Amino acid sequence: MEHGERRHLDDFGVGGSNEESMGIIHGHLRPLATLRSALEGDRMHHAWIFSGPEGVGKCTVAEELSRILLDPSLDAAHLGEPEPVLATEVGTLLTAGTHPDLHVIRKEDAAWSDNRQLRERKQLNIPLDLLRERMIGGRTSDGKIKDAPAYRTASMGNGKIFIIDESELLDRTAQNVLLKTLEEPPAGTYIILVTSKPDRLLPTIRSRCQQLPFGSLDVDSMGKWVDDAGYEDDETSRSWLLSWAEGSPGRYENARKHDLVQWGATLEPLLNQVDGGRFAPDLAPTMVELIDQYAEVQMAENSKGSKESANRSGVRTLIGLLSHHLRTRLAASDGTDVRNRICSTIDLLVQIEQESESHINIKQLMESLSASWRDPESVGTS
Repeated sequence: MEHGERRHLDDFGVGGSNEESMGIIHGHLRPLATLRSALEGDRMHHAWIFSGPEGVGKCTVAEELSRILLDPSLDAAHLGEPEPVLATEVGTLLTAGTHPDLHVIRKEDAAWSDNRQLRERKQLNIPLDLLRERMIGGRTSDGKIKDAPAYRTASMGNGKIFIIDESELLDRTAQNVLLKTLEEPPAGTYIILVTSKPDRLLPTIRSRCQQLPFGSLDVDSMGKWVDDAGYEDDETSRSWLLSWAEGSPGRYENARKHDLVQWGATLEPLLNQVDGGRFAPDLAPTMVELIDQYAEVQMAENSKGSKESANRSGVRTLIGLLSHHLRTRLAASDGTDVRNRICSTIDLLVQIEQESESHINIKQLMESLSASWRDPESVGTS
């Protein structure tokens, strides 16, 4: 695995922190069964799309599949089973993230490019230049000709794996150029596109790949994942985080990183006011402050990231938290009028989230949300 290829907490589905064991997968029984069947029947397709909700472990399963494909001492029966991988040379390299035939491509890899233009651009997508550098080769925007890792001989002789995480971020040009490799891949080369938004992949891309859907983890699997992760959250926080995560280890991790339990505690009394139709003057500025805090953490982790993208991510997280609050209220409500009001507020959140994709004035957006929350049924009726 080349420099810059680090796992995302956003898509972590492995359990535990023991780096000597890669093969622990929680849940995903159907996808694992499909992959085992393909391995056992020698019917492993060369190109896959792993699709499903964010953070449920799609990329983890892709890396686990790579372990089986790249290690000749393992077979289908080992897929997803706890396995001390340091016992083999391949396992040692995979655990260390240095296996030369496993290439995990992410938008953040642009930060390590020798192409200055690519290196300094905001990391909003996966552009063609990055795909050429990391996989398909060809002439990049700086005029240089890049070798194609996909067409090199496997360094260790057991094939090559290319995992493109958040593949929906491949720009349209990159997707079109990728088609040739998907149509005529080199022997022993496997390509896995990991995505939470498969509809953003071109139909021609989707038609050339074996599609494997993933779902959220069930309650038992999610609980085991949290136990194995070794978190020492108090019972109240754990319960809230599990409810918020909705079967996604990545959502659980992200909530802990940004202290969303405290977000909920801060917002709850203000939301109770607007739920009752009262004005809460502190709601809008509080929401703006939380979004700013979220974006600051994101930018501190990746200075080459886009502040605009970080703000939008903060808005989406806030909207998710507000939706969680409303769904909890809806489940506990027993009156038709109250339920209709809550449903109207949920519709309002959908509208605000859509506006946030083009409306970058966060303060104005949050003020509009706060004012409309008191009477959501009047929004759009005048």
